Amino acid sequence: MDFSAPTTKIISDDTSLSVIDHFLTWKQENENCSARTVKKYRQILQQLSDFVDGQLTEVDLGVLEQFSGGWLHRAGYSAASRKVAVAAVRGFYSFLAKRRIVARNPANELVYPKIGRRLPRFMNLKSAEALLLQPDLGTFSGIRDSAILALLIGCGFRIDGVCRLNESQLIWYHYEGSDRLAIRILEKGERERLVPVPLEAMLLLQAYLGHPELPSIDRLLENGDQVLFVNLRNRYVSVWEHRGELRRISPRTVDKMIKRYAIAAGVPQDQAHAHALRHLFGTELAESDSSTLQIQALMGHADPKTSEIYTHISMRKMTNILDLGNPLGKIETPVSALLQEMKRGKLL
Repeated sequence: MDFSAPTTKIISDDTSLSVIDHFLTWKQENENCSARTVKKYRQILQQLSDFVDGQLTEVDLGVLEQFSGGWLHRAGYSAASRKVAVAAVRGFYSFLAKRRIVARNPANELVYPKIGRRLPRFMNLKSAEALLLQPDLGTFSGIRDSAILALLIGCGFRIDGVCRLNESQLIWYHYEGSDRLAIRILEKGERERLVPVPLEAMLLLQAYLGHPELPSIDRLLENGDQVLFVNLRNRYVSVWEHRGELRRISPRTVDKMIKRYAIAAGVPQDQAHAHALRHLFGTELAESDSSTLQIQALMGHADPKTSEIYTHISMRKMTNILDLGNPLGKIETPVSALLQEMKRGKLL
């Protein structure tokens, strides 16, 4: 068995593949594992099967350490990526051991690589303002892009969560004499939370939903719901198939959109990604004296020590926190002047 260098051979051992498929199906059906995680785990386990010549049930701890250490390192995996690989391998062999497919769990003592915590790169307010003022509000795509950027900046949503939004996830409620919008967002690990939307983002989203071009787009899903943010073209499907779920904008499209506007606005490319906007949101909340628990509730962090607080912070309190601390309230936006007029006229 050659452990000297990584290869890219496609796994052909039917037994190995069936065991991997069985494990991943179980993860999806019993642990609600996301499609992205399943894809990562499948890639790692297929590489492991390749590494041991398909003999997945015949390995010991030493072989697994060679795979998760030197082999993956030479294959270009960072320490953080190897941590995911170890989680996949440990979960896989725990699954096999519980079903007595292997006599004992060889990964029981497989350790995770140590990784240092880096401070996240976030966009500053000046760059966020320049980015948000780039879309052309005279076009349908520009209004759509403005609404998406406003949600990323003003709510701290992850890019996947925004792209997965349907219209039924928009929730209207009453706050201090006016109607306000909240979004029931479904993100990482299929966790759901209800987040109030800043007034600036609410107005841009209303402009998108009220645009005369939107009704001509078939966004209807099989369950009767409607896709929220649409793509304008999909080269992989025919014109008559371009509807429903196939109309949904993709994270890749949004990521490319952010990079395009960042170049035009002169925003550094290492800040030109959705997660930089999410970190800006968290930073601005912290600098506005929001508590750690309040920030975790708004951002949907999964720390088990704070999971209970999600149901203990009222929408009224969260709306007040968001209005005081969100980045959109501190920068010029396409609707800032309108918002000031509405406030002066006591329409909000």
